[in-house]
Amino acid sequence: MSSRTERLQLLKSLLAQRVVVLDGAMGTMIQDLNLTETDFRGDLFADYHMDIKGNNDILVLTKPEAILNIHLGFLRHGADILETNSFNATTIAQADYDMQDQVRDINLAAARVARQACDIAQSEDGKPRFVAGVLGPTNRTASISPDVNDPGYRNTSFDELVLAYKHATHALLEGGVDTILIETVFDTLNAKAAIFAVKEVQDEVGYDVPIMLSGTITDASGRTLSGQTTEAFYNAIAHAQPLSVGLNCALGPQELRPYVEELSRVCETYVSIHPNAGLPNEFGEYDETPEQMADEIAIWARRGWINIIGGCCGTTPAHVAAMASAAQSHPARALPTIAPACRLSGLEPLNIDQSTLFVNVGERNNVTGSAKFKRLIIEDNFDEAIDIAVKQVEEGAQIIDVNMDEGMLDALVCMPRFLNLLASEPEASRVPIMIDSSKWEVIEAGLKCIQGKGIVNSISMKEGEEAFIKNAQLVKKYGAAAIVMAFDEVGQADTLARKIEICSRSYKILTEKVGFLPQDIILTPIFLPSPPASKSTTTTA
Repeated sequence: MSSRTERLQLLKSLLAQRVVVLDGAMGTMIQDLNLTETDFRGDLFADYHMDIKGNNDILVLTKPEAILNIHLGFLRHGADILETNSFNATTIAQADYDMQDQVRDINLAAARVARQACDIAQSEDGKPRFVAGVLGPTNRTASISPDVNDPGYRNTSFDELVLAYKHATHALLEGGVDTILIETVFDTLNAKAAIFAVKEVQDEVGYDVPIMLSGTITDASGRTLSGQTTEAFYNAIAHAQPLSVGLNCALGPQELRPYVEELSRVCETYVSIHPNAGLPNEFGEYDETPEQMADEIAIWARRGWINIIGGCCGTTPAHVAAMASAAQSHPARALPTIAPACRLSGLEPLNIDQSTLFVNVGERNNVTGSAKFKRLIIEDNFDEAIDIAVKQVEEGAQIIDVNMDEGMLDALVCMPRFLNLLASEPEASRVPIMIDSSKWEVIEAGLKCIQGKGIVNSISMKEGEEAFIKNAQLVKKYGAAAIVMAFDEVGQADTLARKIEICSRSYKILTEKVGFLPQDIILTPIFLPSPPASKSTTTTA
């Protein structure tokens, strides 16, 4: 019964030595039990006011022995890491069963049952096992409207997701998980909210909470449901400094192969993959055998693409055993050395490095840079305003600057509305967004709307070092790069010496106190002879 710190050290040691094995499909195993409504209710919910069959998460409270046995089945067939039975254990997802008030108990019990299974397995064979506390995607999307007639509408918000994920994370940690696994990510903005929540919980509990992340490529397009490519997804979530990044669900191993290769190429940390047992047949069942899956996983392992392997929909302990055997006969993927670059993304990646030439920032979606755009926003003609963004990208803009700082506008309302509408236009939203405002609350509102990795324009020490650090920490937590203006408490830099002084001080604070990556800092030592109407600038790499 080692401590959590000791277990994490062991896990990291194992990851450096061999391919580590994740478990398989909890849902598949529960389905095979053929449980009834009475089984789901148990004594605890015998008189519940609605049907709850299908709420698999509640079984950790009503039939914990069944979940324990499923966990043990995977562990005895080679799994090193167990996922908690908490995929839908958020206040958002549990609302379908009117069980929001059970979320803490579900997560706590899910963690404890998994921890118990790991302790039992370790007592049997002496091998350490690990628990990953699962945060599922919820049944809502922060980047996609559920109403085809209203593309700017959202049925959830970044703040709502953060609260839900924090609630679940606290309980999972209390129950004894070793890591948090944010998985089946089909909307990266949901995942960014989960990352934000885990980082806040980490600050609250006072210790490190390793994060594992796993996205979902939904079909042969090679994109998530919200439209991102594999590399764009990675760029958007890399700020989490995750223990691992991976892919799971939707596809079988053969269909997933090119995206596994792509992730292995760009990922600086460990790569985890847990595919479905093939594509579903006409009955929604999964037919790929353990041997078929193992053959494909052996190819990945032989090519050095994976560090963690497991199974998603349709996979059983037999699938896990076969994949474990296939993978562990090969060395684990060596972590690559990847050259530093400012790695941004919209639906697609934009990497700015030493070889990059001029970077075009489209500024026509800026109320101080375009009289036409300003008029359209004031007239509430957002559709035509979005067309401007599309045209900019078509004409070569690699980044779109969005600014709503105009006295006749409520920028706090206009910024999110425009960005939500922009997300529905793939041609425009494929490039990163530069959120441009002199008001921090507007910048923050914008950061809560973009699923990719964008740029904040801008932050400075104009209001002092404390405010600068606070805002920079939030920019980092939201996962954005930042333009840093040459202002400090005294004022704007007006000489070469002052430019060097302020930029050097800003850089040192950001890298040494905030932990900003140097490549995510864009210093702007410009001199403006009079107070600027807008800080928006065209930048070069």
